[in-house]
Amino acid sequence: MSDPKIYSVGWICAINIEYVAAQTFLDEKHGGPEYLSPQNKNDYVLGRIGRHNIVISVLPMGEYGTSSAARVAEDMMHSFPNIRIGLMVGIGGGAPSLKNDIRLGDIVVSIPSNGQSGVIQYDFGKTIQGQNFQPTGCLDQPPTVLRAAVNGLRAQYEMDGHRLEEAVNEALERKPRLRERYMRPDITSDRLYRSHVVHPPDNELSCAVGCAGDPTSLVLRNPRLQDEDNPTIHYGLVASANQLMKDALTRDRVVAEKDVLCFEMEAAGLMNHFPCLVVRGICDYSDSHKSKEWQGYAAMVAAAYAKDLLFRITPQQVEGEERILDILGSCIDHVGDTTDRIDRNFSLDRIPVAQGAEYDSFMAQHEDECLAGTRTHILEQIREWAISPQGKCIFWLNGMAGTGKSTISRTVAKYFSQNKSLGASFFFKRGGGDRGNAMKLFPTVARQIAICIPETITSVQRALDDDPGITMKGMKEQFDKLLFQPLLGLEESGRPIRTVVVVIDALDECDEDKDMRLILELLPELQKPRAA
Repeated sequence: MSDPKIYSVGWICAINIEYVAAQTFLDEKHGGPEYLSPQNKNDYVLGRIGRHNIVISVLPMGEYGTSSAARVAEDMMHSFPNIRIGLMVGIGGGAPSLKNDIRLGDIVVSIPSNGQSGVIQYDFGKTIQGQNFQPTGCLDQPPTVLRAAVNGLRAQYEMDGHRLEEAVNEALERKPRLRERYMRPDITSDRLYRSHVVHPPDNELSCAVGCAGDPTSLVLRNPRLQDEDNPTIHYGLVASANQLMKDALTRDRVVAEKDVLCFEMEAAGLMNHFPCLVVRGICDYSDSHKSKEWQGYAAMVAAAYAKDLLFRITPQQVEGEERILDILGSCIDHVGDTTDRIDRNFSLDRIPVAQGAEYDSFMAQHEDECLAGTRTHILEQIREWAISPQGKCIFWLNGMAGTGKSTISRTVAKYFSQNKSLGASFFFKRGGGDRGNAMKLFPTVARQIAICIPETITSVQRALDDDPGITMKGMKEQFDKLLFQPLLGLEESGRPIRTVVVVIDALDECDEDKDMRLILELLPELQKPRAA
């Protein structure tokens, strides 16, 4: 039996095909752990890659999405308390464009880009077709040691090329029964359909039969040259949600807006609670032409890349990283202490939010901010207020319509976000759907605060468990149970907490004047505690 304390690298898979691929690349397989908590629901495979001891786990069969991934990661960290770096390795849907020639079997690695952390969490609401891209929440970037290793491996591949294809073939030589499902498919099956071509609904025929009859339905691409990497590794943004992306027109719109390379369903649940690098082998093109033909090979080549990456990292570098449990601190208690533990069934998806209300939402991306060198006095006042221990809880920015309050608000929201001190933002807009609905204010803010200050999650969860309909109740009850009590509980616990800023703009845009008056009455309560 293996001692759980000797494992420092956590590797999470979403589905069985990824779990199999990960195990195939272990240099050595270990016995099961000496002990697991009775509350632990995960299945584990333990082993070694190079000089690193690895824990591999997979989501329960039939479970998908960000919340399931977060629960698996939480259990893993409690069972293996010395985990210091994480990997999320598996398959994803590619987002090809004129800029990025992504093909089946390629690899996407989550690296910060365009001011984003590497993984973008988004939500399309109840449906996908015709919906706008809606980023939800702010996610941490991968650990520095992993990003440095990615850069080193990228340079190595650029100079000498890679041997990922050979590594997959060698693995299949060792495990010949996997060949049929996990070997590279024939290149002719890599077909990229034009975005307007939709696979016929309820048609079980393969795309080769049902969709490829008209040659004009395909995007013509030149074969890769002999000196080009095949598969190619792409570095940039991964879009993550609880829904499968299968609409090419929406895919293209998101690519144009955010320059993402890949779509998947689990990574956003990990980034703030399990600092990790996301590696995705491309198995389809995030459109209606879904097929499992490339899944096995895509999982294998992603695992092969992850193994190469680990060989660039020394055990001393890993040991130099903080344990993930310590990084999360009071958000996740030490092994065996379950008194304040995050409930595994908790999901922020239980809190309905106003889409587009956050300052950096897609709907607001073209709205004005202060020009460089303007409004400097008021902007400096706000920044000084935010860091001053003597500062009052509320900075009230008042003025006539058209004087630039919203422009200033967006500017300071962006500033605080970049400095990782923005807890939440809500920009009202009269007639703008949920953005004009004051009843959505406190649930939307509470969800953002829970992401920013995970220590509040337990209290918010308790409020939802005690009263599942709280988000439909009056604003006073919402305020008290979803915001005030969780923040007050932090102060009373004596836990050190950082100050965060909440930006609420355009209260005069509420659809109902009575809602605005009620909000104005409630906000001064936040004078105690000074946590937001």
